[in-house]
Amino acid sequence: MSEFRNDLHKEVSELERKSATAARLFDIRRIIGGLFVIYGVIVTLAGINPSDADLKKAEGVHINLWTGLAMLVLGLFFLLWLKLRPAPAPDGAVDSGPDA
Repeated sequence: MSEFRNDLHKEVSELERKSATAARLFDIRRIIGGLFVIYGVIVTLAGINPSDADLKKAEGVHINLWTGLAMLVLGLFFLLWLKLRPAPAPDGAVDSGPDA
């Protein structure tokens, strides 16, 4: 019975560790930051060399360029925030290795 309890405890600890890893992996800041960076690069590239018609529509403002750069800054902010303040492990999760 003791061996069964020990195995069960090890399984639960392993699942808690995997849960904590998944919670950090799918942190909303990572998703939002990544999407803003990707779309920011696309919009910035589209805004680097606008056509005359596009500039006329935007009344001479390089709107794609400025919007793309703003998206890049916002995306990098979210990723920096994630790096500086990582998500804490969920309650009861164990952060030790598989030997615990």
